[in-house]
Amino acid sequence: MNPADTLDANPKAVFLMGPTASGKTSLAVALCQRLPLEIISVDSALVYRDMAIGNAKPDAETLARAPHRLIDFLDPSEAYSAADFRTDALREMQAIQAQGRIPLLVGGTMLYFRALEYGLSELPPANPAIRQQLAQEAAEQGWPALHQRLQQIDPVAAARIHPNDPQRLQRALEVWAISGKTLTHLQQAQQQTACPHALLKIGLLPRDRAWLHQRIASRFETMLQQGLLEEVRGLYERGDLDGDLPAVRSVGYRQVWAYLDGKIDYNKMCNRAIVATRQLAKRQLTWLRSEQELKKCFAEDDNLSSVTSDILAFIGG
Repeated sequence: MNPADTLDANPKAVFLMGPTASGKTSLAVALCQRLPLEIISVDSALVYRDMAIGNAKPDAETLARAPHRLIDFLDPSEAYSAADFRTDALREMQAIQAQGRIPLLVGGTMLYFRALEYGLSELPPANPAIRQQLAQEAAEQGWPALHQRLQQIDPVAAARIHPNDPQRLQRALEVWAISGKTLTHLQQAQQQTACPHALLKIGLLPRDRAWLHQRIASRFETMLQQGLLEEVRGLYERGDLDGDLPAVRSVGYRQVWAYLDGKIDYNKMCNRAIVATRQLAKRQLTWLRSEQELKKCFAEDDNLSSVTSDILAFIGG
């Protein structure tokens, strides 16, 4: 029998969403010990090989207990988009469903969750010449200047794209240069394709922001003890990577790269990495506040029993 013939006509999936350092992985692994779940990572940094420490990638023991799909398969020199993720995630979700299990999508890359749930609009393909021109302008003027330009062209997109997010900023300006239409206009006008799974969305949110900040600082200290500098130095010395690549611009890696480049000292590197991670968490929390039908849990609590009950009720177990 073809496995596709056994697929549930109304498949289900669980989203476990939350800011960085909120304990998503620990909860997800514990849930997999109790329920017929399999994890799919929703993290734009965990896709990259040779970048384990700074991205808090699950260790071998954790992966043995709860395998993760969509991690550790891409070279840091390569780009990976929300569209790429959606294609890969839907394939993996179908494979998990064919095995009689439920996909558990875990991570903090909110754009990926949104793309998976609602689909993506059809946008013009990349134009290398325009990208090169924008990169040259950024080198001369700085990305904040290009962000100001985007504010005039597409204030809605500018409001959600950080001035120091060159990949998304460049893409928004590229779309305008190619089509004469804003990214926001095209995204709203194009037909969206919703996720073919029924979804239970769980948000793991801190009751106290100071609690999360302490975890972020402690985790970065642990990363340094585990060898983060050596890990980034290995990437730095490859010779084919640079600081503008999406992989290298990941929080933590970007700051260590600047330190190895001699642009900042060690203490400034540590401070900037912790502050940047807090800013990432703030953006993630802002995004989560706009999520519809999100079941919220406090990250400081032991949520295993209650979330297990919620998932069982959802899947009809």
